[in-house]
Amino acid sequence: MQAIVQHGYGPPHDVLEPATVDTPTFGADDVLVRLRATSVNTPDWVAVTGSPRIIKLRMGLRRPSTPVRGTDIAGVVAAVGENVNSFQPGDEVFGSLWENSQATHPPGTFAEFTVAPAANLIAKPADLSFEEAAGSVMSGLTAMTAIRDVAQVEPGMSVLINGASGGVGTLAVQMAKVMGAEVTGVCGSSNIDLVRTLGADHVIDYRTTDFTRGDAKYDVVLDNVLNHPPSVLARMLTTDGTLIPNSVGNSGGWFAGLPRMARAALLGLGRTNVKFVQYDSNQDNLTALADLLTSGNITVVIDSVHPLDNAADAVARMLSHRAAGNVIITT
Repeated sequence: MQAIVQHGYGPPHDVLEPATVDTPTFGADDVLVRLRATSVNTPDWVAVTGSPRIIKLRMGLRRPSTPVRGTDIAGVVAAVGENVNSFQPGDEVFGSLWENSQATHPPGTFAEFTVAPAANLIAKPADLSFEEAAGSVMSGLTAMTAIRDVAQVEPGMSVLINGASGGVGTLAVQMAKVMGAEVTGVCGSSNIDLVRTLGADHVIDYRTTDFTRGDAKYDVVLDNVLNHPPSVLARMLTTDGTLIPNSVGNSGGWFAGLPRMARAALLGLGRTNVKFVQYDSNQDNLTALADLLTSGNITVVIDSVHPLDNAADAVARMLSHRAAGNVIITT
């Protein structure tokens, strides 16, 4: 099969190249999926660049032990393991290969085929395109977990979302509005109209306004960028407010983000209510996400679509930190 293989660390166009590799084998509880689309997420470009360097201790010092990037799945079932009764060849599915443990060769999704546990997939709604489905998985589950589970947003609450125009941010804005919140989005000037269209009641241009210096207080601050000290963001909270530093959707870079995540954790040992997002691609969460996406109230924003052979362009687009919404790779 065709795949995009990473042979080192560095700029995407230097270390990613098309190659022919073996189609991954699968276990009794797995599903082999013919991919139609996947998306590029923060963990992908971090792995490609190898920054911060500490991740090489886990991934491989000179090159990653798992050479194919990507985790989000939208495609058609090609074959199923002997214990799988919930899917059959030809079914359209979406989900994630996150925590795939049975594949002989960890497959990634920047490829024609991938393998995922059946428990990590659900049927793709017919009115959701493959591109939309792929763009909704990590971004959508992260946004939903942050807004629904961690913040437990209720009608009348005030929510600020830093990084409102990114993959997680565009979905979080909409989800918070669906749940009845008054939403303030922070983004660049070029995306103000987009964020307002998604339902934000207030939009702040970070290029012209330091949103941390305002007088407004928020019940929830979801920080997808990690470009401000947690102690500064904590001063923006109401008495019972919650700060959510989100490393899953961090668009500002993990090198700066990791120390701030650590500071946020320490901050949470005091009086500040600091909570973190745990990404979980189980079927219950995927079904809840699918219900939101098909309700007519939530739109998956797609920044750009790239064919598999041009996957390096897609990763470079994410690495630019200028993508509005999700960057998609089609196969």
